Amino acid sequence: MSEKIDKREWRRRSRRGFLALGGAGVLGALGLTWIYTRGGMGQQPWPLRSVLRANERLWRTVYGPGRLGEGPEAPAKGTPYRVNGDIGLLDELDPGEWSLAVSTPGTGRGNATLTMADLGRMPQTETTELFRCIEGWSMPIAYSGVRFSDFLAATGAGAREGGPKDLSRAALYPYVGFATPDGEYYVSLDMESALHPKTLLATGINGVPLSDEHGAPLRLIVPVKYGIKSLKRIGRIFFADERPPDYWAEQGYDWYAGL
Repeated sequence: MSEKIDKREWRRRSRRGFLALGGAGVLGALGLTWIYTRGGMGQQPWPLRSVLRANERLWRTVYGPGRLGEGPEAPAKGTPYRVNGDIGLLDELDPGEWSLAVSTPGTGRGNATLTMADLGRMPQTETTELFRCIEGWSMPIAYSGVRFSDFLAATGAGAREGGPKDLSRAALYPYVGFATPDGEYYVSLDMESALHPKTLLATGINGVPLSDEHGAPLRLIVPVKYGIKSLKRIGRIFFADERPPDYWAEQGYDWYAGL
């Protein structure tokens, strides 16, 4: 008798579990359907994009110039490093014909066309960082070039109309955009990340000049972001009050892309 009762109880609980599991599956499917039928924000439903923006707000609260601290040990000169991505690099480029267009809204303050010789006259720095790819791999790389903050101080770019050549947030536009010479690849940064002391306009990697496949003659390095923000072969830099276009954000990736 007891065995029969136990079997009936087992069947009853099994049916209840099956119904609960089925109900959870239906609710999950309905929830996903609701999310993916909402209006899009940059190729992504707004509920998911809102989660990314909440994550951005969280990281902004812990942001600081000392973030990342000391980098890893510098690799030996000429150490090979991984090649990843060729968007914006498909056209041949004569280094002697390369120039960097810099534009700031307003009266023309900070607008210029610069050469590698111009960049060479700015303060030079070196840093070793762990390059982190959004695909999941990372590796230590030594970079050399001009800090972006030094670049702004030297050129006056990024300052609002009539503003001084200082690096206070009130004096600068809140966003900066970068693009390859052909315009095929483009990224944008919040000014806080651009001003980080390790954000670099890099001309060399691991003790040697940049190669074409790594963005020669000038690329961006932003250690507080994933590698999708470190644009190769910079041809244009510009500033704005609103977020400029960003290649991967338009494909549905996180715009902030912070570590």
